[in-house]
Amino acid sequence: MATTADIKNGLCIKYNDSLYTIVEFQHVKPGKGPAFVRTKLKNLTSGKVIDNTFSAGHKIEPVRVERRKYQFLYKEGEAYHFMNDETYEQTFISEELINAPQFLKEGDFVEIVFHAEEEKPLLCELPASIVLEVTYTEPGEKGNTATNAFKPATVETGAEVRVPLFINIGDHIKISTTDGSYSERVKV
Repeated sequence: MATTADIKNGLCIKYNDSLYTIVEFQHVKPGKGPAFVRTKLKNLTSGKVIDNTFSAGHKIEPVRVERRKYQFLYKEGEAYHFMNDETYEQTFISEELINAPQFLKEGDFVEIVFHAEEEKPLLCELPASIVLEVTYTEPGEKGNTATNAFKPATVETGAEVRVPLFINIGDHIKISTTDGSYSERVKV
Protein backbone atom coordinates (compact mmCIF):
# COMPACT_ATOMS: atom_id res chain seq x y z
CA MET A 1 0.00 0.00 0.00
CA ALA A 2 1.11 3.51 -0.77
CA THR A 3 -0.11 6.91 0.36
CA THR A 4 -0.90 10.18 -1.39
CA ALA A 5 2.76 11.21 -0.90
CA ASP A 6 3.69 8.57 -3.54
CA ILE A 7 1.38 10.01 -6.22
CA LYS A 8 3.09 11.00 -9.48
CA ASN A 9 2.03 11.44 -13.10
CA GLY A 10 1.61 8.13 -14.93
CA LEU A 11 1.13 6.07 -11.76
CA CYS A 12 -1.50 3.36 -12.20
CA ILE A 13 -3.80 2.76 -9.23
CA LYS A 14 -6.83 0.65 -8.36
CA TYR A 15 -9.70 2.93 -7.36
CA ASN A 16 -13.39 1.94 -7.00
CA ASP A 17 -12.60 -1.55 -8.43
CA SER A 18 -11.26 -0.04 -11.70
CA LEU A 19 -7.79 0.73 -12.95
CA TYR A 20 -6.89 4.40 -13.34
CA THR A 21 -3.75 6.22 -14.36
CA ILE A 22 -2.92 9.60 -12.84
CA VAL A 23 -2.90 12.25 -15.57
CA GLU A 24 -2.21 15.23 -13.36
CA PHE A 25 -2.03 15.98 -9.63
CA GLN A 26 -1.52 18.88 -7.24
CA HIS A 27 -0.67 18.84 -3.54
CA VAL A 28 -2.68 21.54 -1.77
CA LYS A 29 -1.96 22.82 1.74
CA PRO A 30 -4.57 25.44 2.55
CA GLY A 31 -3.95 27.92 5.36
CA LYS A 32 -6.85 26.48 7.27
CA GLY A 33 -7.73 22.78 7.39
CA PRO A 34 -5.91 19.60 6.41
CA ALA A 35 -3.83 19.13 3.26
CA PHE A 36 -5.19 17.22 0.28
CA VAL A 37 -4.20 16.05 -3.20
CA ARG A 38 -6.30 17.10 -6.21
CA THR A 39 -6.00 14.62 -9.11
CA LYS A 40 -7.25 13.88 -12.61
CA LEU A 41 -7.66 10.13 -13.11
CA LYS A 42 -8.07 8.40 -16.48
CA ASN A 43 -9.94 5.10 -16.53
CA LEU A 44 -7.84 2.57 -18.45
CA THR A 45 -10.84 0.61 -19.73
CA SER A 46 -13.21 3.40 -20.78
CA GLY A 47 -10.75 6.28 -21.27
CA LYS A 48 -12.98 8.60 -19.22
CA VAL A 49 -11.16 11.27 -17.16
CA ILE A 50 -12.52 12.12 -13.71
CA ASP A 51 -11.49 14.63 -11.06
CA ASN A 52 -10.88 13.28 -7.57
CA THR A 53 -9.57 14.68 -4.31
CA PHE A 54 -7.69 12.51 -1.80
CA SER A 55 -7.07 13.69 1.76
CA ALA A 56 -3.40 13.78 2.80
CA GLY A 57 -2.14 10.39 3.95
CA HIS A 58 -4.99 8.51 2.22
CA LYS A 59 -4.01 4.94 1.30
CA ILE A 60 -3.92 4.16 -2.42
CA GLU A 61 -3.36 0.82 -4.11
CA PRO A 62 -0.75 1.07 -6.90
CA VAL A 63 -0.94 -1.45 -9.73
CA ARG A 64 2.16 -2.59 -11.60
CA VAL A 65 1.85 -2.12 -15.35
CA GLU A 66 4.40 -2.77 -18.07
CA ARG A 67 4.78 -0.95 -21.39
CA ARG A 68 5.99 -3.16 -24.20
CA LYS A 69 6.84 -2.24 -27.78
CA TYR A 70 4.90 -4.21 -30.40
CA GLN A 71 4.66 -4.06 -34.19
CA PHE A 72 1.25 -4.05 -35.89
CA LEU A 73 0.90 -6.97 -38.31
CA TYR A 74 -2.67 -7.04 -39.65
CA LYS A 75 -6.35 -6.65 -38.81
CA GLU A 76 -8.69 -9.64 -38.91
CA GLY A 77 -12.34 -8.83 -38.23
CA GLU A 78 -12.43 -6.84 -34.99
CA ALA A 79 -9.03 -8.13 -33.78
CA TYR A 80 -5.73 -6.37 -34.41
CA HIS A 81 -2.67 -8.65 -34.44
CA PHE A 82 0.64 -7.44 -32.97
CA MET A 83 4.10 -8.99 -32.59
CA ASN A 84 6.76 -8.39 -29.96
CA ASP A 85 10.06 -7.67 -31.79
CA GLU A 86 12.26 -9.27 -29.12
CA THR A 87 10.38 -12.51 -28.38
CA TYR A 88 8.37 -12.80 -31.64
CA GLU A 89 5.36 -13.53 -29.45
CA GLN A 90 2.09 -12.55 -31.11
CA THR A 91 -0.95 -11.10 -29.42
CA PHE A 92 -4.24 -9.70 -30.59
CA ILE A 93 -6.17 -6.75 -29.22
CA SER A 94 -9.73 -5.58 -29.75
CA GLU A 95 -10.36 -2.21 -31.38
CA GLU A 96 -11.72 -0.61 -28.18
CA LEU A 97 -8.30 -0.80 -26.50
CA ILE A 98 -6.49 1.16 -29.26
CA ASN A 99 -6.41 4.96 -28.91
CA ALA A 100 -6.51 5.75 -32.67
CA PRO A 101 -7.12 2.58 -34.73
CA GLN A 102 -8.01 4.56 -37.88
CA PHE A 103 -4.37 5.69 -38.22
CA LEU A 104 -2.77 2.27 -37.71
CA LYS A 105 -0.96 0.81 -40.74
CA GLU A 106 0.94 -2.44 -41.12
CA GLY A 107 4.49 -2.29 -39.77
CA ASP A 108 3.83 0.58 -37.31
CA PHE A 109 5.22 0.30 -33.79
CA VAL A 110 2.96 0.88 -30.77
CA GLU A 111 3.19 0.56 -27.00
CA ILE A 112 0.86 -1.94 -25.36
CA VAL A 113 0.26 -1.49 -21.63
CA PHE A 114 -0.09 -4.81 -19.78
CA HIS A 115 -1.37 -5.50 -16.26
CA ALA A 116 1.83 -7.09 -14.89
CA GLU A 117 0.22 -9.60 -12.51
CA GLU A 118 -2.52 -10.82 -14.89
CA GLU A 119 -0.59 -10.42 -18.20
CA LYS A 120 -3.71 -8.82 -19.62
CA PRO A 121 -3.47 -6.00 -22.20
CA LEU A 122 -5.08 -2.81 -20.87
CA LEU A 123 -4.57 -0.38 -23.74
CA CYS A 124 -2.60 0.19 -26.92
CA GLU A 125 -1.08 3.61 -27.59
CA LEU A 126 0.12 4.90 -30.93
CA PRO A 127 2.92 7.49 -30.93
CA ALA A 128 1.79 11.10 -30.31
CA SER A 129 2.06 11.84 -34.03
CA ILE A 130 2.42 9.74 -37.17
CA VAL A 131 3.33 10.44 -40.80
CA LEU A 132 0.92 9.19 -43.48
CA GLU A 133 0.60 9.71 -47.23
CA VAL A 134 -2.43 11.51 -48.69
CA THR A 135 -4.14 9.15 -51.17
CA TYR A 136 -7.04 11.42 -52.19
CA THR A 137 -7.97 15.09 -51.84
CA GLU A 138 -9.57 17.72 -54.03
CA PRO A 139 -7.11 20.09 -55.71
CA GLY A 140 -6.63 23.41 -53.93
CA GLU A 141 -7.58 26.61 -55.73
CA LYS A 142 -4.79 29.08 -56.43
CA GLY A 143 -5.13 32.24 -54.39
CA ASN A 144 -7.09 30.70 -51.49
CA THR A 145 -3.96 29.95 -49.47
CA ALA A 146 -4.07 33.22 -47.53
CA THR A 147 -7.13 32.10 -45.59
CA ASN A 148 -7.07 29.45 -42.90
CA ALA A 149 -9.33 27.13 -44.93
CA PHE A 150 -9.27 23.35 -44.70
CA LYS A 151 -10.45 20.56 -47.00
CA PRO A 152 -11.03 16.84 -46.42
CA ALA A 153 -8.26 14.40 -47.37
CA THR A 154 -8.07 10.61 -47.23
CA VAL A 155 -4.80 9.11 -45.98
CA GLU A 156 -3.30 5.68 -46.78
CA THR A 157 -5.08 3.97 -43.86
CA GLY A 158 -8.49 5.12 -45.14
CA ALA A 159 -9.02 7.72 -42.39
CA GLU A 160 -10.24 11.20 -43.30
CA VAL A 161 -8.37 14.26 -42.05
CA ARG A 162 -8.93 18.01 -42.51
CA VAL A 163 -5.88 19.53 -44.22
CA PRO A 164 -4.91 23.01 -45.57
CA LEU A 165 -5.68 23.78 -49.21
CA PHE A 166 -2.05 23.45 -50.38
CA ILE A 167 -1.87 19.70 -49.59
CA ASN A 168 -2.01 17.47 -52.69
CA ILE A 169 -2.25 13.76 -53.44
CA GLY A 170 1.09 12.05 -52.67
CA ASP A 171 2.13 14.53 -49.94
CA HIS A 172 3.14 13.10 -46.58
CA ILE A 173 1.56 14.78 -43.56
CA LYS A 174 2.09 14.55 -39.81
CA ILE A 175 -1.13 13.81 -37.90
CA SER A 176 -1.73 14.06 -34.14
CA THR A 177 -3.14 10.74 -32.89
CA THR A 178 -4.81 12.31 -29.86
CA ASP A 179 -7.37 14.34 -31.83
CA GLY A 180 -6.73 13.37 -35.46
CA SER A 181 -5.70 16.86 -36.51
CA TYR A 182 -3.20 17.87 -39.20
CA SER A 183 0.15 19.12 -37.83
CA GLU A 184 2.46 19.76 -40.79
CA ARG A 185 3.62 18.61 -44.23
CA VAL A 186 6.66 16.33 -44.13
CA LYS A 187 9.29 15.78 -46.82
CA VAL A 188 10.13 12.09 -47.22
